Amino acid sequence: MAGQHTVLIVGSGGREHAFGWAFSRDARIGKIWFAPGNAGTAEVGENLPLAATDEQGLVAWAAKEKPSLVVVGPEAPLCAGLADRLRAQGLRVFGPGKEGARLEGSKSFCKELLVRQKIPTARAGSFQKLEEAIRFSESL
Repeated sequence: MAGQHTVLIVGSGGREHAFGWAFSRDARIGKIWFAPGNAGTAEVGENLPLAATDEQGLVAWAAKEKPSLVVVGPEAPLCAGLADRLRAQGLRVFGPGKEGARLEGSKSFCKELLVRQKIPTARAGSFQKLEEAIRFSESL
């Protein structure tokens, strides 16, 4: 059945517009919502008056409307656990859970993980004081 699927895209940037544009080209997609979206996303779907950081509002809206897929673009809601909360409602979500999002949300966490797992990566450091950062940069 053509056009039966619905998609909610969380975010308001170019990435979210690109996702929406691509979905709008698929005959299987009947409706695309953006939260909150932008002027460009309004051309390919419907913008909702929900901020990307409004976890409670987004979860309530999605639980009621039951989109076929939710795409969470921005880092902040991913790091806050939005994808996990949506999945807990039985929704299909494209985007990592809170733990997975830490890799992008915390560069020092990511670097520590890479080093600990012996995954090749550039030398890096995390500092609390300017003097420590200067000493580190001079040692490179």
